[in-house]
Amino acid sequence: MTWARLKDLAGIPISGLTQPTRSDWIFALRTVSAGLIALLAAYALKLDHPQWAMMTVFIVAQPVAGMVLAKGFYRLLGTLAGGLAAIGITSLFGTNPWLLVAVLALWIGVCTLVSSLLRNPEAYGAALAGYTAMIISLPAFGQPHLVLDLAIARCAEIVLGIVCAGVTSRLILPKLAADAIISRLKRSILDLADYASGAFSGGDPAGLAALQRKLITDAQTLAEMRTYARLEAPSFATRAHPVRRTIGQLLWALSAARALHTHAAPKNVALIPVRSELKTLVGELAATPGALDDTGLWVARLEAIASKARETPVATDPGEDKVGTITRLTIAADFAEALKQVMRGLDALRSPVSGPSRERQQPALVVHRDYHAAWRNAVRAALATLLVAAFWLTTKWSEAAGTVIIVAVVSSLFAARPDPVQSAWGFFTGTLLALPFAFLVGQVAMPALPGFGWFTLFVVPIMVPAALGMANPRHVGVATAFAINFLAFLSPHQLMTYDPGPFFAGSASILVGILIAVGVFIIVLPANPWVTVERISQAMREDLARLCLHERIPRRSAFESLAYDRINQLMPQLRPTGRKGDPILGGSIAAVTVGLEVLRLRSAQLNSAIPHETVESIGNFLRGLARELLFRRHGEPQTSTVAVARQYAASIADRSDRPEMLQVAASLRIIAAAMEDYPDFFAKDGG
Repeated sequence: MTWARLKDLAGIPISGLTQPTRSDWIFALRTVSAGLIALLAAYALKLDHPQWAMMTVFIVAQPVAGMVLAKGFYRLLGTLAGGLAAIGITSLFGTNPWLLVAVLALWIGVCTLVSSLLRNPEAYGAALAGYTAMIISLPAFGQPHLVLDLAIARCAEIVLGIVCAGVTSRLILPKLAADAIISRLKRSILDLADYASGAFSGGDPAGLAALQRKLITDAQTLAEMRTYARLEAPSFATRAHPVRRTIGQLLWALSAARALHTHAAPKNVALIPVRSELKTLVGELAATPGALDDTGLWVARLEAIASKARETPVATDPGEDKVGTITRLTIAADFAEALKQVMRGLDALRSPVSGPSRERQQPALVVHRDYHAAWRNAVRAALATLLVAAFWLTTKWSEAAGTVIIVAVVSSLFAARPDPVQSAWGFFTGTLLALPFAFLVGQVAMPALPGFGWFTLFVVPIMVPAALGMANPRHVGVATAFAINFLAFLSPHQLMTYDPGPFFAGSASILVGILIAVGVFIIVLPANPWVTVERISQAMREDLARLCLHERIPRRSAFESLAYDRINQLMPQLRPTGRKGDPILGGSIAAVTVGLEVLRLRSAQLNSAIPHETVESIGNFLRGLARELLFRRHGEPQTSTVAVARQYAASIADRSDRPEMLQVAASLRIIAAAMEDYPDFFAKDGG
């Protein structure tokens, strides 16, 4: 999860953020204080590398207490795993330098692979396990008996930093994830009301598209935040189910609002009053201060609108589009019902029931895993580490060991970022900026004026602005790299001496290592965003085909969460393309609509009130739809599947006025309309 998303989730506006807020100052002062406490404790315990305790505080620093606990927990797990790996690898292969570095490079590749398939903070822990083994093993090169001591020392230093960061974030003016979830959900409901209000009144398409992206991103962020809240307080576990269910309802409401906007029929007599009531409600909701303090009135109004939409009689005028009418009324009822359930979810979070949830099974939240990209990242990280290590062994340049370590760190840590080159370059910029400050403090000031008091006096004016930069999403990457590498270059000890030679040699090895990692991202197996886009699009089409063909009907929440997670992975790839990517984003969201209607048709097949011949016809249509999705290529004309859907929907409406039959017709019409709107997306190689 990016810091910008976390900042927004914590209730801090992103746009126009130029001056530090009160929350930024609290975060900065709390982080610097925790770092100084960790360093003082490391001095007291006489740890070999006390800077790692203070660095750990800045590494795990996050705006919300649960995030600190989560990142700290997975940092500890990653460090322990890396330490054990270092001990095992060095014990087995320490006598053969070339075999040692080859196995370490392979271990880094495996950990990068796992990291690329996971999400923060789990992904961070997996990447850390890889390069921690390198950090511990290389200093013990030629002296394998030291590896156990190095592993224990590193774990002790990191545990100390984690404890200091976790305790201060929880006790000093904490910002809790549980409160942030409620705050973000309220904001998402109001954003949804803004989106629906604009959609129902012909708002600016660009503004609606931006708000749609924000809602998708925020929904995924809410899903990630549940873990942080549970780490803050185990009692939040009883509220995990409302959070998961509410996320699904929020995404359902967004899909319905978008569909109602895309296929509006202003002159439809049956739809006009329902649409008008929805437009009035969302407009009032978005414009009323404190509207969500009490949701009772809104829930009652939404329930009435949903009932009205379901019960509105369809005109029998021969010129009336009966299927179109029932289709739009169904979508309107879906929107009203979903928004009502989101508000009930908000109430459940604010007033949780005591004891375990009565519902045993929680809705699944599934995430997209790009195995192709994960393997590419793994090969790239292992290859880069191995080549630089080979250079080190060949030249026997002692400072190159630091270069090997930093190449392993950067090529693994930033591998799964949407733009790893930009992330690594920001890391280089922050590192370069830290160099002169570290030289002045560590090589000039501290040798002349030793002692912890003077250290505090010199460092606080540097680290507080750095922490403020970490609190600003525009500068978080550079500021974090500055803070971490300032401490790494400084390497504070109780007795510091003027020794610029090793200082500049070690600094140069780190800077060169980062530049090598940047070059690796550019040259070795570079990622093509459009290939990634097509891979995700193809996965979404295959998801729809599975919905059509699989014997067991999957949970709606599982499909919906996976689909929106795939969309969330698409957005950073499409952002640099501007309007060129809009059809793909629109098609991916239309795919969610198609999937939900396929699930509705699958459920209709199990309805005893549906005639057997209709059930058979639905099955034939779904098989044809699956063939269309899997085999039609970009540029080829659509098969008869869409035309069949429209014709069959019309024939159902002509033969029957039963609600369940008209619902089948409406689902067929919605699928046809979505595929007609974005024919290229629903074809192979359409990205």
